Amino acid sequence: MVARAGGKLARKWKRDRERKLFTERALWGAGFDLVAGVDEVGMGPLAGPVVAAAVVLPADVAIDGVTDSKAVPKAKRETLALQIAASALGIGIGMVEVDEIDAINVYRAGLLAMRRAVDALPVVPHHLLIDSRRIPECPIQQTSVDGGDSTVYSIAAASIVAKVHRDRLMRALDEHFPGYGFAAHAGYATAAHLQALRRLGPSPVHRKSFAPVRALLPAV
Repeated sequence: MVARAGGKLARKWKRDRERKLFTERALWGAGFDLVAGVDEVGMGPLAGPVVAAAVVLPADVAIDGVTDSKAVPKAKRETLALQIAASALGIGIGMVEVDEIDAINVYRAGLLAMRRAVDALPVVPHHLLIDSRRIPECPIQQTSVDGGDSTVYSIAAASIVAKVHRDRLMRALDEHFPGYGFAAHAGYATAAHLQALRRLGPSPVHRKSFAPVRALLPAV
């Protein structure tokens, strides 16, 4: 009975994987051997960088459970990120720090982070699959997929890699700027974070262009 249940679960994971690899398989079949999934995280937080990842996977990739990072428990995300790193043909990370976010706005910061992630790849992809965006002035062919982080395998893999990388950065920032709880909420506007922000005032890694932070800055 246990073996039968295990086999059923394995088939379920395989069906899910094959469904999410549909777009990549179409591109591979058309001669685009290196397809990169691209996604960013950290657009909404009040503190910390925007982080993007670009992930190029092999055609025989067989990692179960890859989906939108927001739908994956933290411990599972960490495990999946390690499996993705071990399997990938290339991973690139792009970051845009707080000063840049405040200077160019967070929407442009997300695009810039994705461009930097693609540029950081150790291989040059033939095609990009991007979650709900297009990277301006990028010479590589690209396809924007709405909701791609939950429906396209390589974009989902990128979302996991980016999320795990950013969470690690926020844990490090928690040590440098104690009291805000960055390790717990990763800079998002939780009630605990807003309370700490009012009590301590903005830190150097808070986004001054975001209204809850801007409201606490000294008048000039």
